[in-house]
Amino acid sequence: QVQLVESGGGLVQSGGSLRLSCAASGFTFGVYALSWYRQPPGKERELVATLNHNGGSAEYVDSVKGRFTISRDNGKMMGYLQMDSLKPEDSAVYYCHVGRRGVDGEYNYWGQGTQVTVSS
Repeated sequence: QVQLVESGGGLVQSGGSLRLSCAASGFTFGVYALSWYRQPPGKERELVATLNHNGGSAEYVDSVKGRFTISRDNGKMMGYLQMDSLKPEDSAVYYCHVGRRGVDGEYNYWGQGTQVTVSS
């Protein structure tokens, strides 16, 4: 059974830090790209950061560059999002996503989300 379980969300003051974790199970985590998305209240879900399957290439949305770091540990089947210098506009539900495209098709899996609230 494929599962992605996020943890680490919570309430933090502006300027603070949080580290989100994504625990994967039921599939070969190491062949999937890892991404973190977020969805603020009343807004569309947006891509925050993406890391390729072996951790060698990361991309970030401009609004988080220099503040957020995406990482992964394929041996532990874990993904992470380190969030520093948090701002109120970072408040959202954060989702872990993995995806791959191969000759056998396209596969995408989502976690249930974890709430991040940044107070001013």
